[in-house]
Amino acid sequence: MKPVPEALLKKHANLVQSEGVTVVSHTQRDVGDWVLQTLMIEDCDVPFKYKRPKRFKSLQGQKVNLIYYPAKESVAGFEIEVMQVVRVRRY
Repeated sequence: MKPVPEALLKKHANLVQSEGVTVVSHTQRDVGDWVLQTLMIEDCDVPFKYKRPKRFKSLQGQKVNLIYYPAKESVAGFEIEVMQVVRVRRY
């Protein structure tokens, strides 16, 4: 059996994997029944976003492995590039 990340990457061509990246900022904001998690990664100007049902321990300063889709989001009439996270694991 293949490890989960390899199976996901092979099945979905648009997925990207980043290993051992350092989290510079981790914010958590309530949005309805969900908590929107936003990560900023060292040497990257694009936010990494994902939703979870509850708050988690802060990942700030931690090294993580990420699997994500590049996406675009419209904010105040401007299109902004974001990364929609599928999986986060501490490194």
